[in-house]
Amino acid sequence: MRPQDLSALRVPSDLAFHGDLLLVEVTRPDVEQNAYLSSIERVPLGGGDPVPWTAGSRDRTPRVSPDGTRVAFLRAEAGQRAQLYVMPVDGGEARRLTALPGGAGEPVWSPDSRRIAFAARVPEPGRYGTEEGVDAASEAPRRITRLLYRLDDVGFLDDQRRRLFVVDVVDDAAEPVELTDGGFDVATPVWAPDGTRLVVVAERDLGRVDTLHHDVYVVPVSGAAPRLAVRSAGDVSAPVITEDGRLYYVGTEFPDREDVARNGGLFRATLPADGDIEKAVRLTDAETVDVAHGCAPVPVAGGVLVVVRERGSARLRFVPDDAVAAPLDTLPALTEERASVRGFAVSGDRLALLRADVDGPAEVVLTTLDTAGGSVETATIATDYGRAIRDRGVRPVRELTGTGPDGYPVHGWIVLPEGPGPHPVLLTVHGGPFAPYEWSFFDEAQVYAAAGYAVVMSNPRGSAGYGERHARAVIGAMGTVDVSDILAVLDLALAEPECDAARVGVMGGSYGGFMTSWLAAHHGERFTAAWSERAVNAWDSFHGSSDIGWYFTEAYLGPDPTVWREKSPVSYAHRVTIPFAVVHSEQDWRCPVEQAQRQYVALHRAGVDVELLLFPGEGHELSRSGGPRHRVQRFEAVLDFWKRRMPVGGAAEG
Repeated sequence: MRPQDLSALRVPSDLAFHGDLLLVEVTRPDVEQNAYLSSIERVPLGGGDPVPWTAGSRDRTPRVSPDGTRVAFLRAEAGQRAQLYVMPVDGGEARRLTALPGGAGEPVWSPDSRRIAFAARVPEPGRYGTEEGVDAASEAPRRITRLLYRLDDVGFLDDQRRRLFVVDVVDDAAEPVELTDGGFDVATPVWAPDGTRLVVVAERDLGRVDTLHHDVYVVPVSGAAPRLAVRSAGDVSAPVITEDGRLYYVGTEFPDREDVARNGGLFRATLPADGDIEKAVRLTDAETVDVAHGCAPVPVAGGVLVVVRERGSARLRFVPDDAVAAPLDTLPALTEERASVRGFAVSGDRLALLRADVDGPAEVVLTTLDTAGGSVETATIATDYGRAIRDRGVRPVRELTGTGPDGYPVHGWIVLPEGPGPHPVLLTVHGGPFAPYEWSFFDEAQVYAAAGYAVVMSNPRGSAGYGERHARAVIGAMGTVDVSDILAVLDLALAEPECDAARVGVMGGSYGGFMTSWLAAHHGERFTAAWSERAVNAWDSFHGSSDIGWYFTEAYLGPDPTVWREKSPVSYAHRVTIPFAVVHSEQDWRCPVEQAQRQYVALHRAGVDVELLLFPGEGHELSRSGGPRHRVQRFEAVLDFWKRRMPVGGAAEG
């Protein structure tokens, strides 16, 4: 894969399944238009290529009505917010249901198929283009009193609260009805079985105090005030309700603001009567089971299906309804190891999956629902969205396992380029540190391997999917046991004859950028050069400038600013002796650009051969979902840096 092959990616990312109708959202980056284009396609259950279902170029999030007669979805015109549309299953034009300045969120059908609920951000008057002639620089000043007041890739929060809406689908003239005011945010609405109430997730006490805890609230469709229904012990996401009133959600448990590196769990409660407050029961073990937040649980006969992260895989597993703190080895697996489930849907006894592996982006997989685990043997791949990228060349991924100097088991991967080698090596470090590398297609590793570099990846202590103790081992210890694991995996790779131990570069983003900066200062003798991207370099300023810094810093490092400075790579810039690239996005609010500026100046003043690369208009997610042109330019810049500092076939150009 080459940088320009980015436009060949076609990634299915959402499913809707009802009877014989299986719809999938497919997204592709378009470098020429510098945009992400998406379509909704129908996947034939009996075989054959998917066919377009809607006509828009930015259609997504299909949802089939319970009676199977209509499909709701989101459609955006170029440069506009996505709005809610509905169309008949048996053909006809799509009809727009909303024209909201902040756009509409995921549609959720009522049980009677007559109404749709959704959450949507509502801008204050005079902001975000709601008033003609008032651009962003001309808006009134913002008065801020909360710690959680902005988010990377979203913006400021208090002046565009996410509110709950319901719209009548049967009445062509109906307008969306707002059920909550702008005093708090709501998320992920679901209907109660009787259709008179909606369940939403909101901050504890509706955000009246700064908190990371969320609870479940009930909102009457008649418009009365929200009422607390289920008090959680931490976070809440992806609630679902069964016909008999059982409520399931994916959540975490933590005290105060210590929410980092916590395994997700499946929780169950009963939707309470008016005035009652329920407490949820955790059905999965907190240590061994990490339920993924990105996929909503799906109740089936006898239990619930969830996606679980484990050793780089994301597997579909069955949780019996009578489970209490069930450990991982007691939960039947419906999908194989060495793959990652990105989404799934059930229709009767059939199961549709979005399954990714190292050979290409996700494909739609069909199988018979078998909660005993037999689905693995009966699966059929129904699409071939990865064909174009495979045709351009995908290098195989090899697993690395061993033990570190302290006897701790380590796990990682290596992607080798063509030819016998020995090849120069790029040690890449993931972000988070909780976000792990997975058994799935990774465009960065493929681009670097195609250019002639052996790419090494690891999931050191701090990563998700290896038990909560593994994930929390870096609390108060960042830059110690994680370093040991990363270097141990590197040593496993360098023992391979295809790798050149004398030519090793290190690179990473976010936490991976922190680790790159840290390794360059503390183990620089092992590396030829370093590429540190969107990094945390100075915890003292990150604590105040980052959107999450006000809790994240103390959760990982504790409350002492002296420790923050001791754990800051900028404090050790004078130790760096290898060429260094500091790379950042100008609109990054997760690790703000001042982190790059401080590191660049410190390195420059220390006499390091350093360069600073800034991407205008991009946020923290540049490498994954930034503008397609900038993503290509970033790839080109990475390869140019390594060509100059550690060329594949000769001496460095300087």
